[in-house]
Amino acid sequence: MFQSPEYSNILSLKLSEVLEDVGVNEIMVMKRRKVNMLQENIQTVTYRSIDVNYTVYNFGSQSEGTTTAGLDSDTDILNVNYDINVIQDWSEWKQNKINFLMIQDENVTPGYCFLQLLRSNEPLFETNIPYKDFIRDNRRRILLKNSYYHGLLEDAERHGPSNAVPGKEGYSDIDIVFGLPCNSLLLSVSHLLHRQSIGRWPTSEMIRYAVSNGCFVVGASSKISTYPELEWRISTSLGERCFMFNLNITQYHCYVLMKIILKTFLTRQGECVLSSYMCKTVVLHCIQNTDRNIWKKNNLFTCLIYCLLELQSYIRNENCPHFTIPENNLMAGEFTAEEKLNILQKISDIIQSDGRCLLRITIDDIGNRLQVKLHTDRTIPDGMLTPRDINETISGLLSINLARTISNGELSILDFLANNEVNLKQCIFKLASYCVQGSRLEQLACRCLVPFLYSTLGTIMASSNIQ
Repeated sequence: MFQSPEYSNILSLKLSEVLEDVGVNEIMVMKRRKVNMLQENIQTVTYRSIDVNYTVYNFGSQSEGTTTAGLDSDTDILNVNYDINVIQDWSEWKQNKINFLMIQDENVTPGYCFLQLLRSNEPLFETNIPYKDFIRDNRRRILLKNSYYHGLLEDAERHGPSNAVPGKEGYSDIDIVFGLPCNSLLLSVSHLLHRQSIGRWPTSEMIRYAVSNGCFVVGASSKISTYPELEWRISTSLGERCFMFNLNITQYHCYVLMKIILKTFLTRQGECVLSSYMCKTVVLHCIQNTDRNIWKKNNLFTCLIYCLLELQSYIRNENCPHFTIPENNLMAGEFTAEEKLNILQKISDIIQSDGRCLLRITIDDIGNRLQVKLHTDRTIPDGMLTPRDINETISGLLSINLARTISNGELSILDFLANNEVNLKQCIFKLASYCVQGSRLEQLACRCLVPFLYSTLGTIMASSNIQ
């Protein structure tokens, strides 16, 4: 299958050029990644400066750089509460913390768990229901409902476990999810240490990072759950981000094309039938199961067809195994038999079109741009942005988003100080300690926040003296 004919090589190279032109190039991918990592550190040190033990993570396409202006991807934010401790073994229990035991038994869908409350003063099971967010099951266990964090944020809508905040003009929508940390190695992903990989990917270093960073649990149940109010989804997002950060540009291109095809040809009443997360999972499986030398620019189209064939196989079997928790079927309960046949037919049509379907893609003018590349005498359509224009637009939006994050961080600190007897100087001193002891990104995050807080402090002192 990988002995691509000459037309496939030419199509692959031109397709790679088009994707680089619309912002999926190494420079812009790294720029998106750096800005998003800095933003999550600014949000985290903001919390820590006011003694809130939350860590913020930016996951998904915006932080990976696997998006375009036309895809209009959401910003996915995970707020993790480190005052709560989820454990898998009693040795992980911590004094004076809210502790939960992760339960994965025959009643729980693979990839999900129940959370049983433990006592905070001694490592024993709690026997009393503390408040309404808990329930006692038929085994007398005190379990936490997954609606624990479902209180809506201001201007947010409930979308599953997330608070969806519509983006203002020029900004992407934001999905905010609250989660709980489990710092131990997830037993169900230990197979990664022994999994055989044709392409020697992920590397042993990536796997060690993934398994050593534990996991999170978020308040969402499986669509086939017997206990929908009690199941919590297990998330290995940190490990998955590590895998995504170690892809080459052709692998990024393949994933972006999968999402563009999904949004263009596989929609139902304006909504994608399959999720972009399924596309990501398919691509990761394909990378693992092929020689790494296959993933080159002149082979992009062949790699894309391989991924579409793999997706077609998953749909046919109604089983898309999660990359790090393969027992978790991402397609369980996702579509009807009629929808399945319809999706399979559409994917088959795309594969059999030999690339002609790509010319019909309007997102980011992909179809027109590809035609221009394939036919050198073709006139460039009026209004089509140049690669430089696109890169400058992306850079400008990233700068605006970063400025907004800094401004929101300062306002959050000032709002907290207005309602609490905490000195602004103390808050600045905490940030200054991060500048000395924190990671490189934490130091940079503090340097973004501190000047504005010093300006506010100076204004307060001047006003006081004038008064």
